[in-house]
Amino acid sequence: MISNIFGKTKPINFIIVFAFLFVLYGLTHFLLFDKTYATEDLVVQLILVAILLSSIFILDFIIKRNKLTAPNSFAILFYALLITLFPETLTDYNVIVCSFFLLLATWRLISLRSLKDIKLKIFDATVWILVSSLFYEWALLYLLLVLAAIYIYQPKNIRNWLVPFASMFTFAMIGYCILVLANRTDFLWNHYQFDVEFNIGFFTKWANSTKLAVYVIITLMVSIFAFLRLGKSGLGQIITMRIIGISFVIGLVVYGLSSSTDMHPIMLTFFPSVVFLTNYVEAIKKGNIKEIVLIIAVCIPILIFISSMAMK
Repeated sequence: MISNIFGKTKPINFIIVFAFLFVLYGLTHFLLFDKTYATEDLVVQLILVAILLSSIFILDFIIKRNKLTAPNSFAILFYALLITLFPETLTDYNVIVCSFFLLLATWRLISLRSLKDIKLKIFDATVWILVSSLFYEWALLYLLLVLAAIYIYQPKNIRNWLVPFASMFTFAMIGYCILVLANRTDFLWNHYQFDVEFNIGFFTKWANSTKLAVYVIITLMVSIFAFLRLGKSGLGQIITMRIIGISFVIGLVVYGLSSSTDMHPIMLTFFPSVVFLTNYVEAIKKGNIKEIVLIIAVCIPILIFISSMAMK
């Protein structure tokens, strides 16, 4: 049933995922974490929900445009399930916005595979990463992804290596002018402190550490499978998967450096994870086995979420 619904690209799949995330957002805020909001705050929450749902559109666009998977809707399903597995990410407003801009940056970097407008794409990706760093300063580590993409696609052109610096200079000048007009010239100094917010108490809890360990292990296992499976698909697909794999590693580093009771940047790893998970599911040839795998993938996050609400 699940494979029949999400195994195709239909508008109804987006409606199902959007409705599910909208309900999940409300349950997470009002029941799981007991948050209350004034009327004017609800407008901000609606904007955040819109950004979250827009991320689903961008994710689906990146995957379909670059043919990272077969034509299906498994990726958006897995994205929603990962949010269900880590519902605390929905209370971190910064990571929702940061993830949105990093998806835009990833889109531009993956599109380098066409070898067209390379300098423009590098410039755009760098700008989006810099914008994302306004919400998570450690997101600047994703500039390493830009350098990796340059090295992979066109390393011999020295001007490509200079484009990120031109982008950073442009961003700094525009940003400084805005801050001067707003009389907030101290913002950059106060924001980019690069403090390590490692919440050891969060990781010592059995439920949190087990959930994270299982998530990372499964993602690494299916990523290895994806590389082996795509080895016969040509060099282009393997190169793209390398960029996605590097993105996952950087996301884990950011998560380790900035995890606290209010910061949950694990969402930054969701895009590469869903690409690998989708490739794994697609490789299952037997329909009944695929259905069982999908049922387990759907039921476990939902059961964990329900148990979290019951035990709070």
